[in-house]
Amino acid sequence: MPSWTTEQYWNAIAAERARLADDLAALTPEQWAAPSACDRWTVQDVVAHLTAAASTGRWAWLRSITAARFDPAVHNERRLTEHRGATPAVTLAGFRSVVDSRVAATGDLWAWLGEVVVHAQDVREPLGIRTAPAAESVVAVAEGYVRKDFAVNSRRAARGLRLVATDTEFRAGDGPEVTGTTLDLVLAMAGRGAAAARLSGPGAQRLADASR
Repeated sequence: MPSWTTEQYWNAIAAERARLADDLAALTPEQWAAPSACDRWTVQDVVAHLTAAASTGRWAWLRSITAARFDPAVHNERRLTEHRGATPAVTLAGFRSVVDSRVAATGDLWAWLGEVVVHAQDVREPLGIRTAPAAESVVAVAEGYVRKDFAVNSRRAARGLRLVATDTEFRAGDGPEVTGTTLDLVLAMAGRGAAAARLSGPGAQRLADASR
C-alpha cells in the first residue's frame, strides 16, 4: 500500500475529478447521451454517479442503502437520479461543485480514488478521449484492489495470479503471470472486459474470465 497520508489521497481524488471535468467540458450533447463502458449507464449517468459518491457521507449512505433494502443497484440508481441534471450542463456543474469534496461513505480512500479512476475511463474509452490518470494514483488503486474487495470483486479476480505492470513498478500476487499497463490491470480487476482483453501472459485469460 502506498505510504500516502489522508491529505495525499484527497488531493489525488480531487485531481482526477478535475481532470475528468476538463474532458467533459468539450463534449457534445450526443456524447453525453452515448453509452459508457459501465453497464447500461450513459456518460451523463456515470458523471451523476460520481457526483453522488462525492455527496453521500456515512450516515446518508446507511439511510440510502437501508431504504434500498441493501440492494446496491437500487441505491446507486436512486442517488444517480438525484444528481443527474435536466441537461448535461447542469450535470457537469454539479460534478464541478464536488471536485474538492472530502465526503465519503467510508474511510477506504484508495477505493474512492478507484471510483474516479475507473469511471473516468468508463467515459473516456467509448468516446476516444486519450486523457490518462496520474500513474501514481493508478498504482495506489491497483494496490488497494489486490488487497481488498470493495465496490468491485477485485481481490477475488486477482487471486492466484501474478500481476506485473509494464509501465510502473506495480507487482502483486503469485501464480500465472498477467502483464499489461497498470491502468488495464486496474480496469480488468474492476470487471472491464475490454481492458482485460488487452492483457497478456499465461494468466490473462483467467483474469478476463473473472472480469465478465
